[in-house]
Amino acid sequence: MSMFRLAFMNFRNSFRSYLSLVLSLAFTILILFNFQNIIYSAPFAVLGEHNKEYIDILVEAVSVVLGCFMFFFLWYATNVFLTRRKREIGIYIFMGMSNQRIGGLYVIEISFVGVTAFAMGIGLGALLGGLFQLIMGAVSDLAVDVRFGVSWEAAKVTAVSFFLMYLFFVAKGFWNITHSSVLNMISAARQNEYVRMPWTVLSAKAVLGVLVLASGYHLANKGGAQNMLENALIAVVLVIIGVYLLFGGLIPLLFQTLRGNKSFLYKGQRCLWVNQMVFRMRKNYRTYAMVCIVGICSVTALATGFAMKERYQNIMLFDSQYTFQLLTNQGGLGEKAAALIGGAGEIACQTSLTTLSLDTDHLVLKYSEVKRTAQDSGVKFDLPEPEDDEVFYLAHQMLMSFLVDEKPTAVTIGGKEYMETRTIMDAYIGYMQADMQCFYIMSDSEYERLKGQGTMLYIHNYKLADDRDFEAARTAVDVLISNTDENFTARVAVDPSDNDLDWVKTLHTLCIFMFLVFVGACGCIMFMKLYNDSFEEKERYLVLRKLGFSEGTLTASIARELLSAYMLPFIVMTVSAYFSVHALGLTMKTSLFSIYVVSTLAVLAVLVFFYLLSVAVYRRNVS
Repeated sequence: MSMFRLAFMNFRNSFRSYLSLVLSLAFTILILFNFQNIIYSAPFAVLGEHNKEYIDILVEAVSVVLGCFMFFFLWYATNVFLTRRKREIGIYIFMGMSNQRIGGLYVIEISFVGVTAFAMGIGLGALLGGLFQLIMGAVSDLAVDVRFGVSWEAAKVTAVSFFLMYLFFVAKGFWNITHSSVLNMISAARQNEYVRMPWTVLSAKAVLGVLVLASGYHLANKGGAQNMLENALIAVVLVIIGVYLLFGGLIPLLFQTLRGNKSFLYKGQRCLWVNQMVFRMRKNYRTYAMVCIVGICSVTALATGFAMKERYQNIMLFDSQYTFQLLTNQGGLGEKAAALIGGAGEIACQTSLTTLSLDTDHLVLKYSEVKRTAQDSGVKFDLPEPEDDEVFYLAHQMLMSFLVDEKPTAVTIGGKEYMETRTIMDAYIGYMQADMQCFYIMSDSEYERLKGQGTMLYIHNYKLADDRDFEAARTAVDVLISNTDENFTARVAVDPSDNDLDWVKTLHTLCIFMFLVFVGACGCIMFMKLYNDSFEEKERYLVLRKLGFSEGTLTASIARELLSAYMLPFIVMTVSAYFSVHALGLTMKTSLFSIYVVSTLAVLAVLVFFYLLSVAVYRRNVS
């Protein structure tokens, strides 16, 4: 019998065992292919070159993240595959086959797995590519040019990326086989990921893990704009290290302590599943840590998407509050502009207020006038009036601003020093709040006191009822300004059709997809690991049945053991993700707690699904 035929028979006969591996690989290929399809089929080209460029950059960045994830997932999956086959490979050596021929058999067999997964991934990607683009456009609230078809460039990039990584791990497995002894191959299933450490070492790792995690949580939520990004990067590294130390030290120590407590151990089926969890934690702690970290990434990715969406909406509030704004020292210009704009189209909202220019850097607004203007334009206003030695700074919402410090700072206006106690991010004077000079709100009494020291300027704001009248109204306003005398007049016109920030909407959608991919990966990794472990437990459960344990008792023991395996990463992930999302909320100046709750519940639902599936498959495999 040829090696090719033998490998094909092994693959066909063991296909059910490989199914979870094949489907998991096919899923990652499908996602990567569809993201590449967005780049090469250009469904977002209708949004303009500027948005298309940014969207391509975002998609490429997500593709890189998915590529990195695929690399580590392939690493894990091929290791599981090789471990499953090593015992059978050891038997081949006893039959007289050389390590090189067995390595060749392994290469052919695992190639069948890779080719099957790639064909499934590309096939499903081709069928669902248009639907993927349609869903992405709908979630992003964008009108995209959906194209149902396959981009061969996208397929080529996906194929090259996948098979380069896959062949690397195939070659790694071939080298492993050709340099392994018969004894190592036969006992490989019993040598995977053991942590044989004394109690003192586990205690040291547990204490160190708690300290490292606590340091990561502290840095992630530490205020201060100067070192914020640096702190965030250090916090990420510390949390990853802390999670591994936690699963390698504290949690095994906890289960060993429970096993030593006889009053706890000999109740119900605890003797069975607690002892088994001690073995599992020593054997699978790296897998549990990996699942926990991927879960943290999934929750953080979803929170990032919603935070960016909220910031985008806040920016749109500034840009859409008024269509036209004038800043002038001419008292009667507002009525002329209103007449011209009203002649071009109906004015839905019109407000005016005065500002005091005391120097080239500061424009001062009267508290009561800002309050009245906000109420007239329908903007919520709940600010208290500043004290006579205080000012509030009016800032514009920035897309990528991460300042978290709000400590009072001193600012000199009109020769007097004031404390800047608040930074206001609400749209009180529209787009001009960002595009012009620094605006400050001060108390009415201070404004009146300084009134004679500066130049009085007038701000006139107009909102069109129908955006289609914008061009005609802008032409009229520009003619008015060009015909004014030498006095100062500035104009802001916000084009309602401007979509330069539409690319931000896709970031929200991409983060949702990243969340779904990572959550699916958590479930797949746990399922594959426990599925692989179930084949090692046949003999143990056979002995337990011969000792008289009923099927109900064994089923309950399996359910509790697998529940612990799924819930331990989830619990650690939930705590760590809370600090991660809280830190993100501080930097983005928004509350993300509801997103945190929803995302963790979604992760829990996915893990419960895979848990129930694992229990059913585990019971079948050990029967």
